Amino acid sequence: MMEPSAIVALAANIALAVLGLALLLTAWRIIAGPTISDRVVGLDMLTGIAIGFIAVVAVKTGFTLYIDIAISLGLVGFLATVAFARFVLSRGEQQAPPAVKKSKPKGKPKRKAAKPGRAS
Repeated sequence: MMEPSAIVALAANIALAVLGLALLLTAWRIIAGPTISDRVVGLDMLTGIAIGFIAVVAVKTGFTLYIDIAISLGLVGFLATVAFARFVLSRGEQQAPPAVKKSKPKGKPKRKAAKPGRAS
């Protein structure tokens, strides 16, 4: 049977690996995100991932001051998300998805009616 400290160390390492993967996927969403809303959500997610990293490091090291830092980061991240949301609402979504091209109707083209008073 494993000791409790070994279980906590293993769980912390697994959590750090999962958070690292989440960080990479979120960074990809921020870079590739077609709209500004995607980027804002990605930045908010990065804040959550950073809080997760800080919490896992606090558990691994036993240094509880990190928890206070994580709480402060959560408050700052929330305020930043609200500010970004207000910016997006005031600016409007200008990056719309590409419009679907309308195809021209097939068949004979319609002739334009002659203007009155003109002989053809």
